[in-house]
Amino acid sequence: MKSRRVVITGIGIWSCIGHDQKEVSASLMAGKSGIGIDESRREYGFRSPLTGIVDTPDLKALLHRRLRTGLSQEAMYAYMAAREALEQAGIDEQYLLDNEVGILFGNDSTAQPTVEMHETMLAKHDTALLGSGLIFQSMNSTVNMNLSTIFHLRGINFSVSAACASGSHSIGVGAMFIRQGLQEMVLVGGAQEVNPYSMAAFDALGTFSNRVNDPTRASRPFDKDRDGLVPSGGAAALVLEDYEHAVARGATILAEVCGYGFSSNGAGISQPSSQGSLIAMQRALEDAGITADEIDYVNAHATSTQQGDEQEAVALTQLFGGKRAWISSTKSMTGHECWMAGASEAVYSILMMQQGFVAPNINLEQVDECAQELRLAKQTIHTELNTVLSNSFGFGGTNSALVLKRLSR
Repeated sequence: MKSRRVVITGIGIWSCIGHDQKEVSASLMAGKSGIGIDESRREYGFRSPLTGIVDTPDLKALLHRRLRTGLSQEAMYAYMAAREALEQAGIDEQYLLDNEVGILFGNDSTAQPTVEMHETMLAKHDTALLGSGLIFQSMNSTVNMNLSTIFHLRGINFSVSAACASGSHSIGVGAMFIRQGLQEMVLVGGAQEVNPYSMAAFDALGTFSNRVNDPTRASRPFDKDRDGLVPSGGAAALVLEDYEHAVARGATILAEVCGYGFSSNGAGISQPSSQGSLIAMQRALEDAGITADEIDYVNAHATSTQQGDEQEAVALTQLFGGKRAWISSTKSMTGHECWMAGASEAVYSILMMQQGFVAPNINLEQVDECAQELRLAKQTIHTELNTVLSNSFGFGGTNSALVLKRLSR
């Protein structure tokens, strides 16, 4: 059986650089940072108070209280992103009631509801006071279980839990379901909470930037003087669809998912690997049936850590050193959006493709020795983008790479 083509017919985004496609596109083009200081982190005992500043959406006018009860912070973000993506795809409530649509969302943890339950139990010693919503907020599948209920989704339904590659893997796995004819449409994406509880353990590792005097310049992927990542979050959603199905219903096609590559490092639990990164990228290119010479732009995973950027730069140099592909890390503006990053960076790449520009790798003042052979975009580059590669790597050695293309008939 011939493999089906997978296209993207809707995208949605809620992040520290904007609450919808229009705002986010403007921020990407301008090189605008969404990073700031969260004073509650200082009070809580963080070493670094830096974070992406993500607003909490007001859902009272959009959802009945019964449907809001089980929403965790990241599920609120995901609802807004999914709402935008479905609307762009031309999918209304009646369509969802009449047709089977699946959901695969990247979400690796949810912390705040668990902490709240513990604090209530310590103070009151009575489980009856916990309320029914906290169980649904605290489960790892909080995003897909809530969205499947709100949007009447009756297809494949589970969370993709793979650390900072979760959002990217959700796109790759969703594409596989469609390629094999098991689903005609799947809502995919990634979501990440930003409350202090979710990041305290990461702060303990000493991997966060402490450039507190100038927050917007703290995240500096590939820069010689980078001193760590900046945590962030929000949500991104994409509507994946079988090409023939999309054409038959007259949908506008934004891009095609042509390649999905993956690998596992099989080494230290927090140790990045140039070889693992390289294998994932090579598999994505092979799956797409293209070579590195055909890539116009790479949205690098590069989080602004010493080891991570170095190992990815080694792999990128092997594939793209001396070639024409522009490379940048949108994390220089957004910080590291963790579980959502793979999905949001796919959305960022599609927005760049649509509007013909490469977002800058801001704060890149002195290119690190490891990245000298890469064509890094220090400023916004206005150019046509037809084929892009987006990288996502995570703790435990999980790697994912996606190839997205303008539609070719």
